[in-house]
Amino acid sequence: MGLYWSFLTVLALLAITAPTALLFGFGGATAARSHVAPLRWLGKSYIAIVRGVPDIIFFLFFVIAIDQGLEWARHQILCPDWTEAIRQGNDFRVCPAAKLPLSTAPQWVHEVYGFATAVVTFAIVFGAFAANVLYGAMQAVPLGQLETAGAYGMSRRQTFWRVLVPQMWIYALPGLSNLWMILIKATPLLFLLGVEDIVYWARELGGSKMARFSDYPHGDWRLWYFLGLLVFYLGFTKISEAVLERITKRLSRGQATIGAGT
Repeated sequence: MGLYWSFLTVLALLAITAPTALLFGFGGATAARSHVAPLRWLGKSYIAIVRGVPDIIFFLFFVIAIDQGLEWARHQILCPDWTEAIRQGNDFRVCPAAKLPLSTAPQWVHEVYGFATAVVTFAIVFGAFAANVLYGAMQAVPLGQLETAGAYGMSRRQTFWRVLVPQMWIYALPGLSNLWMILIKATPLLFLLGVEDIVYWARELGGSKMARFSDYPHGDWRLWYFLGLLVFYLGFTKISEAVLERITKRLSRGQATIGAGT
């Protein structure tokens, strides 16, 4: 059952992370083209820093940073009389009441917490890539249309929401489609973040020496389990390609782009 639930875990990760990363990306792209200099610097720095560092580093860094940040905040509120240093060499120590999740919490709380930190980490990392795609799409919308909207009396906000945003999606969709495929391929990183995903169970159930399931000895079946994962990912990407193609055709209607046809 753990193997079956792990497939739902992967699908839930994609269903939650994709819109969350898109929200991060939209905010980053909007900030990057802002007329307010500090906000513009922040948006461009977010895009440049996250895109310029290997993903695995951020996946491991953000999980630790988020976890310790939340525990530090809880420590300041719940344990004001604590006299020991939180940082003790390489150790990070907070009072027991500030730990997340609590040691007395049921197992499902630990699993949900680990999944939530993984979602936030995925959203931050892939949000930077989405921001770069959306920023390029915003820049691709003809400047003349924005100037015409201003000439007709539209405010900058109205031009952004009524002219720029509706038209940018057709330019952004190819890049977002590739990003969606990369996100699908990145889901096995859940295994590195401590979440029992399909890669974890394929290794655990397929191995001949199983620490958790010693009552069911068998040969090395990992080849067949990972072959099943191969079929799953290929099938899922094929379905995604079909759906994205339909979305592209829908958004291309009435647009003077290659995707709109003749």
